[in-house]
Order: sequence, then structure tokens, then C-alpha cells
Amino acid sequence: MEPIISIDKLRVIYNQGKSNESRALEETNLQIFPKEYVIIYGPSGCGKSTLLYSIAGLQKPTYGDITISGKAFSKMTKREKLELHQTGIGLIFQAFYLIPSLTILDNVCLPKAFRGERRTDREKDGIQSLRRFGIVEQADKYPSQLSGGQKQRVAIARALVNRPQIVLADEPVGNLDSESARNVLQILKELNEVDQQTIIMVTHNPEHLAYADRVIHMRDGRVIKEEVNREKRPIDDTKKVETIREEDPETRELSLLMSSFRSLLPQQVNMLLVPYKAKQLLSHLLSDLSEEQISMAETLVREVLFHNIESKALMERLDLDYDKGGGGWNRTRAENFALRLDQILEQVESLKKSNEEAASGFADYLIAHFHITLDATQMLRLRNVLALRIGSKIGQTELKKRLDMSQKLGGIGLHTQTAEKVARETEMIMLLKYS
Repeated sequence: MEPIISIDKLRVIYNQGKSNESRALEETNLQIFPKEYVIIYGPSGCGKSTLLYSIAGLQKPTYGDITISGKAFSKMTKREKLELHQTGIGLIFQAFYLIPSLTILDNVCLPKAFRGERRTDREKDGIQSLRRFGIVEQADKYPSQLSGGQKQRVAIARALVNRPQIVLADEPVGNLDSESARNVLQILKELNEVDQQTIIMVTHNPEHLAYADRVIHMRDGRVIKEEVNREKRPIDDTKKVETIREEDPETRELSLLMSSFRSLLPQQVNMLLVPYKAKQLLSHLLSDLSEEQISMAETLVREVLFHNIESKALMERLDLDYDKGGGGWNRTRAENFALRLDQILEQVESLKKSNEEAASGFADYLIAHFHITLDATQMLRLRNVLALRIGSKIGQTELKKRLDMSQKLGGIGLHTQTAEKVARETEMIMLLKYS
């Protein structure tokens, strides 16, 4: 695998040879590989933004060169540089740089307008980009009408509307409150893990470092060390396999969930887990809607799971016409869906109680939802087996086995199909509970 970005002996000196000469970047060598999430970290004035702008082609090197996708900046024609900036690299800044006189949709479509694309074509792509980041309802508004977090989402949508391979982000959450910052960082994480885009982010906040595959530490214009969280570069040595500590209940629960949801990967833990939860929850609740209707609903469910919207707003958006940025559902279905979602999320919250109390409430929920009739012994056994599952002592296979097993053999004696439904519902709620 060849590096997507190669930096060779890069130096940046301002006002070279003058009395106010300033060395922003000393000799720097760095390689970044496709699909990596790299954070450039250090205090203010250490040269990290200069390095990022050099990679972007916005800062001309004093010495050295940068190669992007096999082509050195020094050997690129003006046309090649223009093409790289329009389609190869997406830029996200701390300041949003939205044009106040343009609508949100027109702001997002600007990169396509500069390429001369037809208005109908670029607006279609712009709506899709806004829809993905849960702000399509803001399409006709102006920047002054949006919150800081919404503005940054618009800026991200604009940066990605031409589907660049590389995304450069300079302190992208520096002007945001903590909740909006988390949402933006989650978006960048998803772009890397799901869309397989190469992310390079500059930050001075140590709380952000866990998001990266690799952290480049800088000080006084120099790279002083490198920290690897997840190795994505080609290596010769066999990668070490992380062992699961039996005493760690969270790790044990993840292992159990991965056996229930075969498509759940270790990389989807933490920030990427919410989009995965949304997809699985939609699959759990829906079956006969179009792909477009489900895609829109998935975006909205993510917003609910991220606590950005309430269920009432979800219902209204699902009922709105698809062409207007809604889900295109009918109102009855939207109301029933929102109600069902509320029931599930309420049950997820109830599992945060003590195991015994949570198991009792969970048993009542399952009995009511699936219209199950149990005697006192069956009820006791159901609560006991749910307590084991909530405590990550057993997984889906053992749960289903005990639900389906006859009472004579110590099981609960449910009908096989009912046992499958109960086990499936339980695993879905355990997935949503996991964080």
C-alpha cells in the first residue's frame, strides 16, 4: 500500500532573510496512508496548522515538497491543483466560512457551482449531503438562523459534497459547545470508518486523541513523537491480538453482542456504534418501506440516539414529504413508529437500574409486548435468565435456549417462535444499552 500523502523535508519560513524572519515549520518528514485517521496535536503556535495548510496546498513550502496520490505539488499544473482542491481534498475550518447571503443549500452546493454543474444536479447532491448529516430541514434557511453545531455540519456537508478522498480539518470543534463538538467528532469518525476517507485533523485538545489511528505530536515547528492507537500502515510483523479480560464486563458484553450481531465489528465501538445501532434498530422495526424511506428514517434515528431531536420531531419529519426533506411516511405509521421507538428507549433506560430491578421491569415489558402468559414459576425463571443476560453472564444463544427449554428441564417453556422474538428484542435493547 502506497502512502496517499508524502511529506519530504518540508520547511516553512515566513519573511525569510528579514529581521522579522519566523520559522513556522522545521524539516518535517511524514507519510499518511489511505483510510488513516491522523491527528496533528500540539499547543498553539507549534506549526500544526501550517503543516495542515501545506498539505492542502494553501501554504507554499520554503523548502521540501508534498506528494498527494503520487503527484508532487511542485510538479502539478494549475489545472491539476484546481482539480485536487475541488474533488480530491475537502477542507473543514474552525470558522465555518458560510456565505450569509446564500441559503444553506446554496452554501453546500458552492463547490459544484464552481465546477459548472447544472443547478438541478447540484441541488440533488446537496440535499443528499444535508440529509446525511441530519440538517436537510435547514436547506432553505440562512446561516444566521442556525446554531454553531448546525453551521459546522453545513460546512462538513459542503466539504464533502464532491466526495473527496482526503478530509482536512483545522480545529473543527473549536467554536462549538461540548455536545455539538461530540457530534462533529462522531461524524468525522464515521467518515473514516464507514466511508473509508482519509482524515487529518488538527487539535490542541487531548480529549480528541482517542479518535485517531495515529497522533503526530508537534512542538516548536517540529514533529517530536508519534503515538499509534490503531495501526493501519503496512507492517511486516504479525499484529498482536488483543485479549479479552474476563473481569471486564464491558468487554465481555461487547463479545456477546458481536455473537448476536454478526456484522458488528470491534472498530464500530464507541463513536461508530450509534450509526450501527440506528441501522440495526431500523431493520428491527421496519420491513416494507423503500430504501429511500428507510435511509431517511435511519438518519433521523441517529439524531434521536445522539439526543439531538425528540420523538415528536422525529414523527413530524417522517410524516413530511420526501422531496421536502422528510421521510415520506404516512402520519399513522410515523406516530406508531415514534411510539414504538419511545417504548424501546424507555426500556433501555430502565436497564440502568440494579440487575434485579431491571430484570423485573424488563420481564414485564416483554410479557406485555409479546402478549405472553406465564405462571409464577415461569415468571421467576424469566426474571432470573434476564438478570443473567443483563449482567453479561450469558449471550443470545443461551438465552434463547432457556426461553425455549421445557419447564421440566428447568426452562421457561415458551413457544419456539416466541422465544426467538423475545431473544431478538432482548439483544436489540442490550445493543442500545451498550456504550
